[in-house]
Amino acid sequence: MPDKPVSLKVLAAHLGLTVGTVSRAMNGYADISPVTRERVQRAADELGYRPNQTARSLSIGTPEMIGYVLPRYSNSIAQTFVAQLLQGLSDAVSKRNWDMLVVHANSTKDELAQIDRLARSGRVGGLVMSRPLKNDPRIRLMQDLKCPFVVHGRTGASDDYAWFDVDGEDAFITAVDHLVGLGHSRIAFVGAPLQYQFTQDRLNGYNKAVKSNGLPVDPDLIQIADLSDDGGEIATSMLLDLPEPPTAIVCVTDSMAIGALAAIRARGMRPGTDISVIGYDGLKFGVHTNPPLTTMAQPLAHAGRRLGDMLLAIIDGDDPTKHQELQRAQLLRRETDGPLHKAAVSKNVSNREKTQ
Repeated sequence: MPDKPVSLKVLAAHLGLTVGTVSRAMNGYADISPVTRERVQRAADELGYRPNQTARSLSIGTPEMIGYVLPRYSNSIAQTFVAQLLQGLSDAVSKRNWDMLVVHANSTKDELAQIDRLARSGRVGGLVMSRPLKNDPRIRLMQDLKCPFVVHGRTGASDDYAWFDVDGEDAFITAVDHLVGLGHSRIAFVGAPLQYQFTQDRLNGYNKAVKSNGLPVDPDLIQIADLSDDGGEIATSMLLDLPEPPTAIVCVTDSMAIGALAAIRARGMRPGTDISVIGYDGLKFGVHTNPPLTTMAQPLAHAGRRLGDMLLAIIDGDDPTKHQELQRAQLLRRETDGPLHKAAVSKNVSNREKTQ
């Protein structure tokens, strides 16, 4: 290995090519043949050449960095969601030797200020955002600033920007249909604040499935709580205190489902046997819950890669509205879903009476 970094000029001299040709080969320009690009890359690897990203960004006029806006509500469990998404996003941008900047704010006002400052600074070529609100001011701001962006999720109206989403409505229809097939008719919904479009979509799916299966719509079975494991635990405790508790629960996130499992175990019941629980996200930690969590799994690492590819294409000049992709979640059965047992229903009621 050389004692100091090899310059582009030295690399060009080694290859007997002009500096311009080597630079264009390293940057993947179409007017350089694949044979030459491969030859340049092989020599760069052998000599240990690494491009000067700052100089390169200045030369092409585009900052080779994207920003990811960390969701405001990201407790310790939900960080797993972010980590899996960032893994895929990093894979996508690293293929172009780009970097990634993660920004976080504690309030909507602060977040808007950070986005405005970051977009105007010229430090990033574009932004990725998660967990959009039904009417999200961040999207309007990015459109006003004319800064490339893509959203993980959708707002109420989503025709005029780029997004990648998983069909939450369809996922909750699938989850409820599955539980009905196991014999359950008292199925509860544990959701997050309805200012988020994703929780509204999932509630819509729950309501549609309840009605399509001929079950009565019971408002008591719908609990909206804080978007956290604590919120899931509190909401589930309230459901278990009902005169006729549910025999199954669908939760809008895996983190809320973790709280549901804790509330069930605290009553001396076993999830999956005495009461079924299905989460949503397919996070890896679900394998290690007690018992392992059944969930509607979405492809988070794949989502990150798609978001990165979409954003880079938009930065390169693509029309954002051509990058709108909807995928389906898949039921991932572990051990927290099971058939209805009448004995479990009686035990549920008995445990509730003991706590009163």
